[in-house]
Amino acid sequence: ESSKLIFVLEEKPLSSEELMGKHYHSKGFYPPIMIQDFPVRKRACYFKVKRRRWSEVDTGEPYTRDWDLIAKGTKMTSEFALFLKRLNR
Repeated sequence: ESSKLIFVLEEKPLSSEELMGKHYHSKGFYPPIMIQDFPVRKRACYFKVKRRRWSEVDTGEPYTRDWDLIAKGTKMTSEFALFLKRLNR
């Protein structure tokens, strides 16, 4: 849309350092989430984030990376929330 910028971000597969001798099977992606960020050139800016999920082959335990993208209690990025807090001081 001409009034929005939407960036699609897809999580990378596991690296060899993350595997550390364990075997994981890809289980696809979680439903994507939309994160609103600072406007860019007078357009609303959104990030559509597609997170991967895996399960450990031997135990069946689910595995996901820990992401702390959204400030608690808000629907904005942590950096934007900090920016707004600083403005309020």
